[in-house]
Amino acid sequence: MKKRVAVLLGGWSSEREVSLVSGAAVTEALLQAGYEAYAIDVSRDPGELLTRLTPKPDVVFNALHGRWGEDGTLQGLLDILAIPYTHSGLLASALAMHKPQAKLVFEREGILVADHRVVSAAELAAGDPLPRPYVIKPVNEGSSVGVQIVRNGADLAALASGWPAGARMMVEAFIPGREFTVAVMGDRPLAVTEITTDRGFYDYDAKYAPGGSRHVIPAQVDPALYDEAMQLALRAHRALGCRGVSRADLRWDGERLYMLEVNTQPGMTPTSLVPEQAAYVGISFPDLVAWMVEHAECDA
Repeated sequence: MKKRVAVLLGGWSSEREVSLVSGAAVTEALLQAGYEAYAIDVSRDPGELLTRLTPKPDVVFNALHGRWGEDGTLQGLLDILAIPYTHSGLLASALAMHKPQAKLVFEREGILVADHRVVSAAELAAGDPLPRPYVIKPVNEGSSVGVQIVRNGADLAALASGWPAGARMMVEAFIPGREFTVAVMGDRPLAVTEITTDRGFYDYDAKYAPGGSRHVIPAQVDPALYDEAMQLALRAHRALGCRGVSRADLRWDGERLYMLEVNTQPGMTPTSLVPEQAAYVGISFPDLVAWMVEHAECDA
């Protein structure tokens, strides 16, 4: 009997539009793979979601991005309902989404991260918390939402007064050099992709706008560095307790690899990196999403 798969998409986070595209692509691929798949655009009304999940599907494919769908909140609800779902569970999702906590996990694992602090907007306005250039980013958003590089000449008061993402922010030393990303599928790192962009850094538009970035797969680097990036991604995936598919983002300054973050709900849009890496190693998009469905779990 075909499994009934509810694809959760949309939501109300800052990444709603990306999630709609991811979810539509996933739904179509699941239908191609032979599942009885249907999409649910998630609103902020939990009663409505419960109604739409009744009768229970066999599996939920979580195609939400950003807060509430990616940070453990939805995962907790699905655990209560005892519905298996794709990607990581509650704890791993919450840890990965909260950047300062994730960095503590990485440091405990011996994975190199950039110098960082968590400060308030008032503290930023009062003076540079780190030597310039440095990066300011929300403590718990994805897709580079709100990320800015503070360079010489930047107006700290203006940055602080216009900060859109909560009472606190993470300040992180800017690591110059090259950016790599590695998808992990179960216990298998897939490939290393180098990301380049003409936009200055890999921001939201660079990630999702056509032509916003260029993906070089496989990354043209020394084999030892390639293998190190693959192993770091797997170590980070395991350290956070991730399951299913994740994607690790790294920077290389010419000497050392730094772990930036792990995405537990990586994009599944036409320009997304995980489907691209899967295709590189011979896994079609329908086969990728089918694998994710077949490896769905919950912590009921």
